[in-house]
Amino acid sequence: MSKRSAEADEFADIRGSVRALCNKFPGEYWRALDRERAYPTEFVTALTQAGYLAALIPEHYGGSGLGISAACAILEEIHASGGNGAACHAQMYTMGTILRHGNAEQKQEYLPKIASGELRLQAFGVTEPSSGTDTLSLRTTAKREGNDHYVINGQKLWTSRAEHSDLMLLLARTTPREQVKKRTDGLSVFLVDMRLAQGTSMTISPIRTMMNHGTTQVFFDDLRVPAENLIGEEGQGFRYILSGMNAERILIAAECIGDAKWFINKATQYAKERVLFDRPIGQNQGVQFPVAQACTDALRRTNGPRGRAQIRRRPGGRARGQHGQAARRRCVLVRRRHVRADAWWLRLRGGIRRRAQVPRDEALPRGADLYQHDSVLSRRARAWPAAVVLKWHCRSRACWLSRSNKPWPRRNAPAGSPTPARA
Repeated sequence: MSKRSAEADEFADIRGSVRALCNKFPGEYWRALDRERAYPTEFVTALTQAGYLAALIPEHYGGSGLGISAACAILEEIHASGGNGAACHAQMYTMGTILRHGNAEQKQEYLPKIASGELRLQAFGVTEPSSGTDTLSLRTTAKREGNDHYVINGQKLWTSRAEHSDLMLLLARTTPREQVKKRTDGLSVFLVDMRLAQGTSMTISPIRTMMNHGTTQVFFDDLRVPAENLIGEEGQGFRYILSGMNAERILIAAECIGDAKWFINKATQYAKERVLFDRPIGQNQGVQFPVAQACTDALRRTNGPRGRAQIRRRPGGRARGQHGQAARRRCVLVRRRHVRADAWWLRLRGGIRRRAQVPRDEALPRGADLYQHDSVLSRRARAWPAAVVLKWHCRSRACWLSRSNKPWPRRNAPAGSPTPARA
């Protein structure tokens, strides 16, 4: 049996169980939520009770103790079935910061409750209006008062699921930038109990988006957080946050694979059923080839976020640079294939997809358009190879310039016109 077949058989039971659960939440359920812009509480509760959201939590903390490949299979099947894993996927990977960097008391206090669903850890406070993707420039501060508390002031933007979370993983600056030796120092991670803080020192303001995705901006006004809620060492939070982002990218890439399968399945069905000029449109090569290309791309990338892109870690829990970069690059390729399947499904549906009467799950699955223009992740994934290529290119060009005294060539310059010399 091939490695690929063995992997497929390994998760066949998980996929079947997830598919059966998702079948209890048909398109009518999701369309009603879209109209009301509501959160899928029943769906998330069902996933929690089945233990799928605790897949990555070790068994001795009440979780399933599975690997990231199994977690990918769960989220991929949710999206392939027309569901929306984005409503709760953070419950699977955000706890990784506590698991890898928290102390024994924090792990024992929070991980069993997260695994059982008693506590929801779905909010991740990192992005800010002023800094955007430049995380090291964030302005939210956490100042220590005595030995008991930190006082937090600032604002976070695009904090998804904050209204439906009990806890938030918050990144704040504990040491001013001008006082640190390295740019990556001075940031710390806190576990904020939002149940106690909301309405007093913390304000959550929903952001209305084009799709039904519950994201918010959060304001902190002298929020007092116990010092015991500091995760790991003070000033090392940026490294802790990065160590969890690799799992996040891989899992979201698996969701995109599931979306691609959903698109391809719907496109195939529609191409068989839609009849024009007395024949199904699926008999036309102009329809066959794009669908086949999307299917081929999806199959080629299916093992990317699962088996091949698993992150090898050092004993401290930090991802090895080479393997972490490879995982990120594969995830970007997966998202590109997801966009291609998405685009061809929309083209195949034609102008009818623009009608409001068309069910939402017949136009786009929930959250599918959330990752189409994710330039942040794309740029991060290309950063390392781009740096290597540009460094080599610039060095080679500099050597070539130093050896040559010829003037710069001018494109489309008229005959006889002077050519400027090199500097």
